[in-house]
Amino acid sequence: MKKTRYILISFVFVALLSACGSVPQTGKEIAPFSYTDQDGQSFGTVELEGKVWIADFIFTNCNTVCPTMSAEMATLQKKFNEEGIQVEFVSFTVDPKVDSPDVLKNYIQRFSDDETNWHMLTGYSQNEIEVFAREQFQTIIQKPESSHQVIHGTNFYLVDEQGVSVNEFNYVDSSYIEDMKKVIEKIQR
Repeated sequence: MKKTRYILISFVFVALLSACGSVPQTGKEIAPFSYTDQDGQSFGTVELEGKVWIADFIFTNCNTVCPTMSAEMATLQKKFNEEGIQVEFVSFTVDPKVDSPDVLKNYIQRFSDDETNWHMLTGYSQNEIEVFAREQFQTIIQKPESSHQVIHGTNFYLVDEQGVSVNEFNYVDSSYIEDMKKVIEKIQR
């Protein structure tokens, strides 16, 4: 009995130690996509191949969380660039009928003067982005007919070089930047 208990405890201990050193993964590979960025250029998984990227869902007429989310993305972009952490940033509009490339271009310039690694995407239908968000990132997007606002998730999604969503982060958590950096460091080893 003691030997079985010892083996079981040892197995659990080893399993826990192994989990501590691994990158948390949702394991969801993001399906190939190609949309239009704020410069009117095609941008998608081909351009992101072999790169770590952070995604979020926003819209330019948002009067609640989107400006804060975009300011946080700009903070991440600046901090990671200063620290030499190679990451691409991808913001999908959840209001593609309103958010044309020109509208997205004006919007991003409110938050950052560096667009080299931040792409705001449009060029799909409302239904396409709702299905894409749900199936690829397990997040909801809904545009009620009775409102100009769009209901959407507020997390940042970390995707590895193989295009697999490895984790999501809530920007209101005080430690999310440090937590994200740790996961990125593990990914990029």
